[in-house]
Amino acid sequence: MEILIIAILIVVAILFMLIEFFVIPGISFAGIAAFGCFIYATYYAFTTIGVVAGFITLIVSVILGSAALIWFMRSKTLDKLALKKNITSTVDKGFDTKNVKVGDKGVCITRLAQIGNAEINGEIMEVKTIEGLLDEKTPIVVVRITDKTIYVEKQKH
Repeated sequence: MEILIIAILIVVAILFMLIEFFVIPGISFAGIAAFGCFIYATYYAFTTIGVVAGFITLIVSVILGSAALIWFMRSKTLDKLALKKNITSTVDKGFDTKNVKVGDKGVCITRLAQIGNAEINGEIMEVKTIEGLLDEKTPIVVVRITDKTIYVEKQKH
């Protein structure tokens, strides 16, 4: 009966270990439960059967845990779960920078904490500041346009 209890504890520990590694990574209940089952199986073997059985349980736990981990990593199960598609799409910023030129002036609609909205030439668009923070209603001037990103700075009087 003791050997059955130890075997069940080791099998449960291996299942929790696989769940910990592949389903919910990080330190979670499954990882703590797996560690606890391994430790208790070894402790139970030492206290009820003897020292030799305890060491055998410890060695079997390490070998079976490692084998289960290696087997699961080499199985096709992970290939079925893995994401294989590369994301190649880009975000369309929704405006055309042809209407904006370097030197155009505008005003901040929102606070520019690096990125925000501004009105330039009667159009509201997303801009990026090259200096610190700019409060809303601050006059700005366009200093650079690259890859549909409009860079602005505070307008000098």
